[in-house]
Amino acid sequence: MAKAASKNSKIKDLKASAEAKNWTKVIRAVRSPKTGAYTFKEQIVHKDKVQAHLAGK
Repeated sequence: MAKAASKNSKIKDLKASAEAKNWTKVIRAVRSPKTGAYTFKEQIVHKDKVQAHLAGK
């Protein structure tokens, strides 16, 4: 028989999932100066810093 998950592990999982919601995946299209083709750069950024990240080059 499988062990039942303890109450403490469920609480830790809820805290971790709540903290994970504070992060956002930012995908930016970047044009190559050599070929002119677009490539995509992905980065995980805190939700409070998304606008600053997009404004910076």
